[in-house]
Amino acid sequence: MSIWDTLEEELRRACPDLELRREERMARHTSFRIGGPARLMALPKTEGEARAALVTARNLGITPFFLGNGTNLLVSDAGYEGFLIKYIRGPGELREAGRELTAGAGLLLSQLANAALDRGLTGLEFAQGIPGSVGGAVTMNAGAYDGEMAQVVSWVKVLDGAGRTSVISAGDCDFSYRHSAFSDGRRLILEAGFSLQSGDREAIRERMAELSRKRREKQPLEYPSAGSTFKRPEGHFAAALIEQCGLKGLTVGGAQVSPKHAGFVVNTGGATCADVLALVARIRERVRQETGVELELEVKTLGV
Repeated sequence: MSIWDTLEEELRRACPDLELRREERMARHTSFRIGGPARLMALPKTEGEARAALVTARNLGITPFFLGNGTNLLVSDAGYEGFLIKYIRGPGELREAGRELTAGAGLLLSQLANAALDRGLTGLEFAQGIPGSVGGAVTMNAGAYDGEMAQVVSWVKVLDGAGRTSVISAGDCDFSYRHSAFSDGRRLILEAGFSLQSGDREAIRERMAELSRKRREKQPLEYPSAGSTFKRPEGHFAAALIEQCGLKGLTVGGAQVSPKHAGFVVNTGGATCADVLALVARIRERVRQETGVELELEVKTLGV
């Protein structure tokens, strides 16, 4: 019996209602629409199911990979020889207490931002167009248009490998550019609290509409991608450097530097992980040669 058979058997014994999938194609779970099969995936819907998945795996010496909405992830064409936990819901999903919203890790950021709008709360307008989940966004301190998670997160509830829950205050989240204390993947985010301010509902709506227009005008939303491919180099903008090097439209297989926004590598149809990595390598080399700047991937890779 393989370790994956053993893990599946133990999980079914520990938590009969937990949804498990064998050889699940990761292209179904990433915004790039790229990625081969994962050995085993658990999709817990409650804190109890998440605890069973995490503790059972750790007891067998298996470190799970925590998957959000897959919007910042590139998975190998060969797939992932491992165990993934995709928390598709979260405790309570969404609760309100005054000017604080509590959101389960599986809630989409767009849903959270719209919930804030409905309640006349401001602070999350920037998040409305970010396609990730709350858990993934907090993990990478997602941001756009001068806003980021660090500005609004007040606390984060997590689950560790021993099955213990704890609440981490914002000051201990170690937020920095596209990083948090949870970036090491050792703790599963269950939910987070967001401290917001009262605002004018119409003004909030107008700001969200304005940012949506900017995204549609400037970003290649018509193609699958993982958002910004590279982190912002200190003192520079990745997209400007790539455009300066004449790389807009550069193509490898089905992967292309977007002619609309050079900071995006898009899947124009049938792109493979190998296509994307080859294109990324060419971009980095050209930018290094012509500008001396070393571009760093913002997109996370799995199984590569």
